[in-house]
Amino acid sequence: MHRPILKLPKTKYEKMWDYIGGGVFVASILYIVIMWGQIPDEIPAHFNGAGEVNRWGSKIELLILPFMGIFLWVLMGLLEKAPHMHNYPARLNDSNVEAFYLNSRKILNEVKNFCLILFAFISCVMVLIALEKVETLGWWFLPFVLIGTALPIVKGLINSSKIK
Repeated sequence: MHRPILKLPKTKYEKMWDYIGGGVFVASILYIVIMWGQIPDEIPAHFNGAGEVNRWGSKIELLILPFMGIFLWVLMGLLEKAPHMHNYPARLNDSNVEAFYLNSRKILNEVKNFCLILFAFISCVMVLIALEKVETLGWWFLPFVLIGTALPIVKGLINSSKIK
């Protein structure tokens, strides 16, 4: 089947996640900018699975996650606009194409915004650790990341299986 290119407007759900993810991400960048003068030259640059700092680096490394987040936001935003390029089961047809496109786009939107929130959190905690206000990301961080990225995918696959 030739996949049609459909202009499907974003749902309220997708817009809500875009506002939350984008808002939290922008707030974290503003926090870094505001705190920049107080941040020491050495900051936490890597964490182990328990959320403990296992490498310290230059203050400039604090800019890596915001730049990665911007890149991710642009790239995944472009992919959201092209659901016809996503991967679908063989049962995709003219009667269910819209449902598959919307479901696929929602999965991408949720993962994109979760990652933005995650990058924002890590960036802010890096600042707080550098300022000696907290010590680690926390033991719960890795399970949260794994569940947070898996949940939208599993939910999307379940919803995809229900499309006739």
